[in-house]
Amino acid sequence: MVAARITVNGKETSISPAAPHTTVLDFLRERGLTGTKEGCAEGECGACSVLVARPGVNKPTDWVAVNACLFPVAALDGQEIVTSEGLATPGDPGTPSTLHPVQEEMALRGGSQCGYCTPGFICSMAAEYYRPDRCGHAAPADGADAEHGPNGFDLHALSGNLCRCTGYRPIRDAAFAVGAPTDEDPLAQRREQSPPAPVATEYAQDGKEFLRRNTLAETVQLLRERPDAVVVAGSTDWGVEVNIRSRRADCVVALDRLSELRELRVEADHIEIGAALTLTEIERRLDGRVPLLAQLFPQFASRLIRNGATLGGNLGTGSPIGDSPPALLALEASLVLADADGEREVPLAEYFTGYRQSVRRPGELIRAVRIPLPLSTTVAFHKIAKRRFDDISSVAVAFALDIEDGTVRKARIGLGGVAATPIRALATEAALEGNPWTAETVEAAARVLQAEGTPMDDHRASAAYRSAMLGQSLLKLSAQTTEAVSS
Repeated sequence: MVAARITVNGKETSISPAAPHTTVLDFLRERGLTGTKEGCAEGECGACSVLVARPGVNKPTDWVAVNACLFPVAALDGQEIVTSEGLATPGDPGTPSTLHPVQEEMALRGGSQCGYCTPGFICSMAAEYYRPDRCGHAAPADGADAEHGPNGFDLHALSGNLCRCTGYRPIRDAAFAVGAPTDEDPLAQRREQSPPAPVATEYAQDGKEFLRRNTLAETVQLLRERPDAVVVAGSTDWGVEVNIRSRRADCVVALDRLSELRELRVEADHIEIGAALTLTEIERRLDGRVPLLAQLFPQFASRLIRNGATLGGNLGTGSPIGDSPPALLALEASLVLADADGEREVPLAEYFTGYRQSVRRPGELIRAVRIPLPLSTTVAFHKIAKRRFDDISSVAVAFALDIEDGTVRKARIGLGGVAATPIRALATEAALEGNPWTAETVEAAARVLQAEGTPMDDHRASAAYRSAMLGQSLLKLSAQTTEAVSS
């Protein structure tokens, strides 16, 4: 058994004797790297963010910011991370370090008061600083795009970072002031080299195990032998269970680096998306190819979460308030399920069987999501939540309609947050199909949509509010479609 190791700020170190559930955050702080802070332990504040070297989209390696509070340190076996302490360039003995350009701009523009959140902001900002195509996407000269700076900085890169005292304008000013990395910048140079190769992991302490196999075949065989294992990819859900509910697993099996689960293929009749690709990777690789998903991604949690979260994980938990199922239901997606006996394809509409339950058998995992082509021409994803970004849905509605010559030829509507499982709005689809796309049709169908599902009262919203928002969502789509036609 090869000892599990991780490279932190250029220095390789053993993970032992950390317990398999130990987070990257706790691992770093126990070794004196206290710039990484715990603010929420749920991936909502960003105080713990660090940079991870990951396979790149436009270069061999991307520096990606993730929540260190959610990842088990064993999940980063063989990988390479940089903390806020590792961004500055150390000086000679007796001389101070040279600040990183991001750190310098934050200091110059007053981007820090108490400083608790600052290291997390610095790491998220540094990930965007090193995004290869950033400087080619500057905001319009008239400032019409308030979420992108003249340097191409995308403020959504900071959507998972919270500050309680400084105020966001100085932080935004610092983000919009950073330039391009120099040719001598070691982290910029690192992007030109391949990321760390996946390694098999067998890490055990005190009777608990964290395991990763090299191939899908080895993994499904392992799951047959260990059907009780907890399966993780980005750990954005399981990490919360570990931190907040003190959940511990005898065996955790990681899928995030399996090459068979990390493919994205566009075929003549479908698009296949690997279940272990992160949402950020999918977003950047599709580059708007699936407009409904392009609307979904910016509303799915935060960039920090999307840098770890996967479609396989979001579907595998079976949550009725997951954001991806409504969109994938509207797209008529199917899932490729794999186990030691082979593969089978299941329509997503038949996948969920009850609250956090599905047709997935013990030892079976989600290998890929398939979206049939061609795509519907009129699409929308409406997320109703208390915050515009980085929040859990009260209601999520996804529309995919084909409207030809003023008539709805096909309608697919996915709903989340209104039943024990994500559902299709079948009655509303029937009320729309074959009818003219007029105010009368939409108003009648909106009344049908209000009655779909079995919404309940909880701390996020009342059942009555959820029902009302369903109907309003269709009226909103109609208004948006009318505006698009008239313009």
